[in-house]
Amino acid sequence: MSGNPQRQAIINYHVSGIDPEMIALQLDISQEVVDRTIAEYVAEEERKEKYASDAAKAPSLASFELAKVVDTDAAVKNAQERVWRALRFEPQFNLSTEETSNILEKFVKSKITFVILHIDIVGSTKLSMTLPADRLATIVQSFTQEMSALVTAYGGFVLKYVGDAILAFFLADWSNLRVPCANAVACAQAMTKVMDQGVNPILNQYDYPELHVRVGIDVGDNVVVQYGWDAHTLEDGVQIKRPHLDILGYTINVTTKMTALANPDQIVIGQFVYEALDDAQKKRFAPVKVSPQIWDYVSDHTGKIYVLYGSR
Repeated sequence: MSGNPQRQAIINYHVSGIDPEMIALQLDISQEVVDRTIAEYVAEEERKEKYASDAAKAPSLASFELAKVVDTDAAVKNAQERVWRALRFEPQFNLSTEETSNILEKFVKSKITFVILHIDIVGSTKLSMTLPADRLATIVQSFTQEMSALVTAYGGFVLKYVGDAILAFFLADWSNLRVPCANAVACAQAMTKVMDQGVNPILNQYDYPELHVRVGIDVGDNVVVQYGWDAHTLEDGVQIKRPHLDILGYTINVTTKMTALANPDQIVIGQFVYEALDDAQKKRFAPVKVSPQIWDYVSDHTGKIYVLYGSR
């Protein structure tokens, strides 16, 4: 139905405030079709709003600050064991974005506030030129496995894997940014700790180069879009279709640019994220001095250059 041009035209006219009778005349269709389409659209939007409201009220991992709940020392130990096994034996990686799809499916065509976290490996191009393909694949897979586990532990969702980078999000609300921003920052801090104390010591044992990461975090409104369907055929021939979903928004672009400004093993956060943190967390960050020729993003809220903060 979402790919029906006539339906989309009716909705566009309706959203623009045009009367149903005029829509029918404009499109040369019956008013009954127009009324029915509008009614279906309104019901669908109400359902989405109700889900968003219920999701915001429902207790979940994302409803609490998790820095004191997640055992990062255990995460370091688990990372060491998994990376050791991956390097010594046939690596086994279990990554799934099914839960992410389930969440995003509820918000298709809706504007949602997300805290976006972007993490990538520093110097991955050099690694790809110096390491055999199988060794490169193993350490990148180990990186994605450990970082994905931390995203989940801190109440976030992995959106997608882009080469040596991971894009993740945390559900947020402008009226209460403190919790999702605090969880995203705590997640990033755990990521740098696990890489330094968990992954790299094992890589060193097997003469692999150490991995260094950089993280960017920002918050803003994003639109959930569907780009068609992903079809999968099971062994019995049954075909399963799932919507191919993604997020569009200024926030993702800004976060990716912020990440590129970070030093190795540094976290760079946007002004809105910084302002949402408590005093203890703020003390771990300092303003980043960036040339206007490199960073010229202007805040829609302040009309001034959007300030960045980097971990000390």
